[in-house]
Amino acid sequence: MRKLLTALCFSLLAGLAPQANASKAVNFIFTDTKGRVHQLSDYRGKWVLVNFWAPWCPRCKMEFPDLNDLDALDNFVVIGVVQDYGIDEASVLNTIARYNLRFPQILGGSRRDPNSPALQVGPVDYYPTSYLYAPDGEIVMFIPGVVSRQKLTAFMKDYEERNPTAVAAKAGATKAAEAPPAATVPGHSTGIKNAGFPKTIGKPADEKAENKKKISLY
Repeated sequence: MRKLLTALCFSLLAGLAPQANASKAVNFIFTDTKGRVHQLSDYRGKWVLVNFWAPWCPRCKMEFPDLNDLDALDNFVVIGVVQDYGIDEASVLNTIARYNLRFPQILGGSRRDPNSPALQVGPVDYYPTSYLYAPDGEIVMFIPGVVSRQKLTAFMKDYEERNPTAVAAKAGATKAAEAPPAATVPGHSTGIKNAGFPKTIGKPADEKAENKKKISLY
């Protein structure tokens, strides 16, 4: 009976998650296992999925193939944040190699740490948990459970049709990438802004919306 109730709750959450109000996210800053720094503002114009997982989580491994496929898309970036692996980082690296994870991985320590990467994104009460950012930098989807590539791409298509500003941000980034670099004078600013992302790192601004997402199925 308990398993049935859990399944029903999960189905309800999965259906409601995409309807959550979009909120402008903080410009997260992560450093991956290869020493590369990732900021949300680096990926303006692309969809970004931040996926929280743990090496002991069987359901996390179920979504690895779809995450690899999504990250291979031109307009999509996946960033994995692995947590709660204790002091054994080798188990994380072995899992990354075994499943041939091709997207960046962040060693996030414990989700209870005061400097946990989750504090820059949103609540993580269980694994896997994912957050989807639209091309304009807004969090538009909270995914409590295994990511479905089919459902995610359908949502993205529908969202772009209903939100022309997100499409405009995506198109603008493409044009900027194709344009030749502007000449600059040493010692002078180029005048380029920070793409509209807040510099403050911490919890999302809309605390009420985030608190509503704090649901655990365990």
